[in-house]
Amino acid sequence: MRDDRERLRDIVDAILSIERYPRDKEDSELIESWVLRHLQIIGEAASKLSTALRTAHPDVPWVEMIAMRNILVHDYFGIDTNEVWAVVEKDLPKLKQKIEAILQAELGA
Repeated sequence: MRDDRERLRDIVDAILSIERYPRDKEDSELIESWVLRHLQIIGEAASKLSTALRTAHPDVPWVEMIAMRNILVHDYFGIDTNEVWAVVEKDLPKLKQKIEAILQAELGA
């Protein structure tokens, strides 16, 4: 069974994978699929974190991460790609910083 540290690393690794491709490549179906897949990984990893860890870090948008994963998986025809790219550009850099800080401070990564 994967622990919180591994799941947090999964989130950071997925963000790093998304960061490999700039927004100007958004017209590529392959890049879009790549980004959507890694956003799903982020939400799935967040959903598997312990309640204690999520409760200890209320500044991290756990619920929103999980909700986005559910939309991407279950409502794929309703995906707003403009919103997805807004999340990638605006929210992921801040999320990466928060997750890396948790890894450093609490889990000694």
